[in-house]
Amino acid sequence: MMTQGLSALSAIALFALGSLSASVAAEEAIPDLVGTWVGENRTVSEKKGYRVWGKKKIEITEQRDRRFRGHFSYPEGTKRFFGVIYPDNISFTWVAADSKGYNQGRILGVDRISACYFESGEEATAGCAVLLRQK
Repeated sequence: MMTQGLSALSAIALFALGSLSASVAAEEAIPDLVGTWVGENRTVSEKKGYRVWGKKKIEITEQRDRRFRGHFSYPEGTKRFFGVIYPDNISFTWVAADSKGYNQGRILGVDRISACYFESGEEATAGCAVLLRQK
């Protein structure tokens, strides 16, 4: 009876230790998104139809754990954004204070991501770019 109690206690301790190790490993495995990312942006909207916007350059300048900041430039100026990487270490979302929409993305590889923008309402638009990190 005492042996069974110790075995169950040992199993619980090993499970807890394994869970803690997995949690620490997941935190260590957070992808680094800092860098300059370049790709072609393709969108569709009611007002502008299907468009290819040419080269898009995004700079992620700072990252702390799952949180990051950056900016990109476009003909009307520069837009600053901030976002988070989800616990799956694959998906991310970023938003801008002066934007009506948001970006959802996926990490496709160490130096390859996709970023898709969605905006509803009068200027509704949907579009994606596959971006490569420039070295």
